[in-house]
Amino acid sequence: MDIWAATHRARKELADDLAGLDGAQWKHATLCGEWDVEHVVAHLTAAASVGRWAWMRSIAAAGFRPAVHNERRLREHLGATPQETLDRFRAVIDSTVAPTGDLPAYLGEAIVHSEDIRRPLDLPSRADADAVTEVAKFYASRDFTVNSKTAVKGLSLRATDSDFSAGDGPEVAGPVLALVMAMAGRPDYLDQLSGDGVATLAERIS
Repeated sequence: MDIWAATHRARKELADDLAGLDGAQWKHATLCGEWDVEHVVAHLTAAASVGRWAWMRSIAAAGFRPAVHNERRLREHLGATPQETLDRFRAVIDSTVAPTGDLPAYLGEAIVHSEDIRRPLDLPSRADADAVTEVAKFYASRDFTVNSKTAVKGLSLRATDSDFSAGDGPEVAGPVLALVMAMAGRPDYLDQLSGDGVATLAERIS
């Protein structure tokens, strides 16, 4: 899979969805902590704008506290209006800037944060199953931007709509997107999963 092409597609599809939002929807809560829709979009713009050395300088200046780093970079990319924030995001849709070469992680960021926005707004998912499967493989193999490997340690994962499977132990089965979102720490997707391992996963991410 061309990971960058999939990332660009995920960003563009989100931008297309955002174009139809009204003012209240831009301020709507998301699945991403205290960030509203506009905050998450600004965060995605920042993520597509910060390369290796800029990231290293920023995280050091933040005292190696990722939350502080993320909040500072987010504020840099918030526009004066939601439309300006969207325009800034559109400008980086085709960006190939990333802090490291772990490209599935940045594809995952685009996919997960898109769903962080879509689900609370009752917008249909547009995530590509093949792209989500690539993210699932990465998340199950290591902790990186999220503690995904730790969350599913000792569990057997099985997608019911793709060829993804990983791990050994009590099963957690369901749509590959729900598996990815759960590995990213989003309990809202647990109701789409089944198996003897779901309770353990729920305890870990809740």
